[in-house]
Amino acid sequence: MKRPGERSTSGTAAAVIVPAARSAACCATLAAAFIAVAPAPLCASDWSRFRNDAQLTGFTDGALPDALQPLWSFQADTGIESTAAIVGSTVYVASLDGNLFALDLETGARKWTYASGEAIKSSPAVHDGVVYFGDEGGILHAVDAASGSRRWTFAAEGGIISSPNHAAGRLLFGSYDNSLYGLDLKDGTLAWRLETEGYVHATPAIWKGDDGEPLAVSAGCDGALRLVRVKDGGEVRKIDLGAYVASSPAISGDRAFLGSFDNEVLGVDLRKGTIVWTYAPQDREFPFYASPAVAGGMVIIGGRDKRVHALRAGTGELIWSYATRGRIDASPVVQGDRIFVASTSGELLALDRNGKPVWQFDAGSAIVASPSIAAGRLIVGTVDGTLLCFGAPS
Repeated sequence: MKRPGERSTSGTAAAVIVPAARSAACCATLAAAFIAVAPAPLCASDWSRFRNDAQLTGFTDGALPDALQPLWSFQADTGIESTAAIVGSTVYVASLDGNLFALDLETGARKWTYASGEAIKSSPAVHDGVVYFGDEGGILHAVDAASGSRRWTFAAEGGIISSPNHAAGRLLFGSYDNSLYGLDLKDGTLAWRLETEGYVHATPAIWKGDDGEPLAVSAGCDGALRLVRVKDGGEVRKIDLGAYVASSPAISGDRAFLGSFDNEVLGVDLRKGTIVWTYAPQDREFPFYASPAVAGGMVIIGGRDKRVHALRAGTGELIWSYATRGRIDASPVVQGDRIFVASTSGELLALDRNGKPVWQFDAGSAIVASPSIAAGRLIVGTVDGTLLCFGAPS
């Protein structure tokens, strides 16, 4: 086992249900409501990291056609469980056979392949021409986005499922060695390591405290939500959530939202360090594994109870729920006035803001990876290793 910081240099398409006609005025109003609340991504034409932005909102205001059709598919040798990144004309996606692929966004043609040697569930993040991701062997990889050549690697002491996030020159991720890490973005040197009392499965979100200093907001399997200084790893606050957490927090304003394995969705006031509301369905008790999306005053999360739950961000009150055919481990995505959801039944759905289905596609295989949306395309991978690209009909 390498010590922390030891580095090495070396589909077939199914039928698509075309959405019913919707009022253009209504769509514009709903989209405006989403956009007013959600922080804008760095570039609306890119989806450069898990959940799209540093706050992990799962929101984009990028354009996407109403009537989506399959444009191309790419077949990996094994399953795809991580979310693809889309930057410029390239899609970056990882598979369980340890390969990171760079694909042409327009055609799905392979540009290059990088072999990590271990299964990859961590979603890649792309920043300043470098692709970052972790593998189950505990190695964090930095790969040149243009050529697929290795820039550097960093070895943790446990597997990395957490997807990297970045802020203020630091690369942030969790590991199954019970630690949250901060590395130098440029060369991968260890800036700090914060040890916790359980696996750190989730991706840390970024929030600015009272003094404007960026803080990592990290949930762990020890049932704690930690606020950690990005620059030096100092723990500012620890909030007891009371349950095992794999869900990554989504942040809007001073609130963080996340699900737990104790059949709960939580709203947390980061400034006060308190849980302000708890939502717990009374008719079924299943874990919330997926990460929520937050936009337009709503928190949208899928559960292993096979339902999508839409909650009021201010109070946690249930607005509506929608039943799917399979459990939902994939995190929902909000685009304009539509909510995209995938389940282990293989169904990929678009719901309107009232929870009504407006589009559906049957992938023929379970989906646990979250969708990505950029440049008029929707990209998602399946458990059988098929990467699907949707866009406007030709």
